[in-house]
Amino acid sequence: MPDELLRPTIGAGVDMSVRPCRLMSQAYVAFFGGVIGSTIIASLNARRLGVDAAKRRLILLIGAGGLVAVIAVSSLLNGDDDLASGLGVGIRVVAILTCLAQLRLQRPMDRAFQLRGTDYGSLWGPGTAATIGGAVAEALILLIAARVL
Repeated sequence: MPDELLRPTIGAGVDMSVRPCRLMSQAYVAFFGGVIGSTIIASLNARRLGVDAAKRRLILLIGAGGLVAVIAVSSLLNGDDDLASGLGVGIRVVAILTCLAQLRLQRPMDRAFQLRGTDYGSLWGPGTAATIGGAVAEALILLIAARVL
């Protein structure tokens, strides 16, 4: 009985059969898969955590803003050969900053999940797919943007 009183009521209606991944594991997807991969995983994880629809839309909006920032950084650094070496670093910094903003929206529901005492799910399958798919999609978008801009 005392254990039941200590469990959080926030997110009590969340389906616990589909477990979310650890929040900080999403940073790996952001670093290697870019903004697109990070946004896919953040959106999927937010749904699994039971984050409300408005915050899930905000996660997607932050991802779209991050993609615009990546295109801007790419167009600024792509023209100058001296700065082009920093292109990869600039893109990764934008991806990590985008990921951190998305993690902030997931954190309250993740804390409630932790208090339930349930184990996290694995990020290997969806994380690998999002990393590869996100990196390829982002590279194609940057290639198209370089030709247009």
